[in-house]
Parts: sequence; structure tokens; C-alpha cells
Amino acid sequence: MVAIRSHDTSGRTSGLLLRSVLFSLLALGLIVLDKRYDQLGKIRRALSIVVYPIELAVASPFEGWTWLQESVTTRDTLRADNARLKRRLLDARFKLQRYAALEAENQRLRALRTSTAGVSAKFIVGDIMDVDLDAFRERVLVDKGADDGVYVGQAVLDASGVFGQVASVDKRTSNIILISDPTHEIPIAINRNGLRTIAVGTGDPHRLKLPYLPTSADVVKGDLLVTSGLGGVFPEGYPVGTVIDVKRDPSQSLADVDVKPAAALDRSRELLFVWLTPAPAKLPAPAPAPAPALGLSLAASRSIIEAHRGTIGFEKLRTGGRTWFRLPAAGA
Repeated sequence: MVAIRSHDTSGRTSGLLLRSVLFSLLALGLIVLDKRYDQLGKIRRALSIVVYPIELAVASPFEGWTWLQESVTTRDTLRADNARLKRRLLDARFKLQRYAALEAENQRLRALRTSTAGVSAKFIVGDIMDVDLDAFRERVLVDKGADDGVYVGQAVLDASGVFGQVASVDKRTSNIILISDPTHEIPIAINRNGLRTIAVGTGDPHRLKLPYLPTSADVVKGDLLVTSGLGGVFPEGYPVGTVIDVKRDPSQSLADVDVKPAAALDRSRELLFVWLTPAPAKLPAPAPAPAPALGLSLAASRSIIEAHRGTIGFEKLRTGGRTWFRLPAAGA
């Protein structure tokens, strides 16, 4: 027995169409109803609570990857910015230190320039390159030499006073002997009373001696010592030091006088080589004008004689190899 089943395609198509129309109308009605009366809000909110974990589980991997990328990028950026700012800070600190050093150097150079006012017409500034460490020598090496016009015996100053003088000269450097060197002497005068003497180095950059003053000399603690200008090496009136101690022993003929140098012998960095302005040369006194001759010249006498020949009698005399004419006495 064979069962025969008929296929009515037209009826199936019409049924599907009818269901589609019904569902569409139902959906449209639900939309209108939800829009106007919000009847499905509670259901939608309940469904959103149920669906949220699923949405979170689906979105978490993507959000996690994005956060990781941003975190890594932000940390790298922060590290790069931090390193860059540290470099800038180090540069700023270095420049600030250099500016401080330049400011101090500028002040020292200004002090040097001020100290030479009225002292010399020409000067150059030199920097100390090396210091002699010999305990019995007080000398420094400076970066100015014969090429700069420096000469042996030239006066060297700093911003506070007399520093020393040139002991030897090379092409580009010179050796300076300090006034504190035991072999150095400098003529000075006491500023208060003009008393002149010699200051001698002791080997100590903080102390000089005045070994040639008698115990009766007018010198007291606090006296300012200046260069006397004798010898033509150092400018007159430039500070050398200040008397810090005076000892007088009745059994000794000379006083023991200690002096603190005015120059910073152990601290100065820049030194001044000075050329002293020479004193104007004195013009020789003009020769005195010859005294007017007494009497007449020989030519004038002869002209007078010739003019009066035959009218006045003359007496011709010869004495000492000279010829004289004497007029006759009055009434002759």
C-alpha cells in the first residue's frame, strides 16, 4: 500500500505570508505601545540585567587589551619625559653653576680694573696656571709671557694690593715671585706718617716683616703700608699690607714688626701686569741770554771815528794787544 502525499506549495507560501504580516503588526503594535505607554520598560530592564554579564564577558578581552596598550604607552611616555626633564634639570644646574662662577669672575675682574685706576696707562690680566709647592719658594706660573710684552722685574698686582713681580719670562708664560717669598724685598712707606722702610717676605703668604725699623720708629698696630715708589718698579701709594703686631725689646736696637699682606697671595686667580706711566721728562732750563755788551763794537767805533775825523782829536792807545781811542779832555 502506497501512501501518496500531496505537496501544496501555494498554501505554504500563503501561510508564511500571513504569519509575517501578523508578526509585523504585532511588533509594530508593541513599538507603539512601548513608545507611548512604556509598558515594556520593566521587562527590558530585567532583560538587560540578565544580559549584562554576557556583554561584559564578550567586551572584557577587547577592553583589557586596549587598557594594556594604553598603560604600556603611558609608562613609556612618562619614563621618556622623566628622563628628558632630568637631563634638562642637570643642564640647568650646570649652567647655573657656570653663571655663578662667571659672576664671581666678573666681580674679580671689575675689582682688578678699579684697582688700576690712576696707577698705570697699560695693563693685561693673566690667569695663574701653576703654584710652586716648594716650602722655601713663593712663586706662581702665569699664562702671560714675552709675546704679551711682559718683562723681568715688572710689577704684578691683584684686586687688593701688591702681589709680586716677574722673576723670569718665557715666550707665553712668566714666573712671578710673591712679596711673601723669603728672598723678596719691597720698598714701602707708612701711610700715616710717610716713614720709609723695606718689607721682607717670610715664606708665609699671610705675614711680612719690617726688619729695619729701630725700636724708636713711629709705627703702631693697624698702620697701613703702601708702596713708596722708590726704585721705579711698583706704583707709588699702592697697598702692601697692614701692621698686625709691633714688639719692642729694650735690649734690641730694632723692632719686630709683623705685617699682613693686602693681596690675597694664596687665593687670587687673576693677576694684573702693569706698565707704569713714566714721569714727564723735565725740559732743560733755557740758557741765560748773553749780557748786553758794554760799550760799542769795533765797527761802530770806527764809523764814529771816520765821521768825526778832523773835527775832534783822538788819542790812539794800545794795551794788551787791543787798540783804544780816547777822546780829549773837555776844554782841550
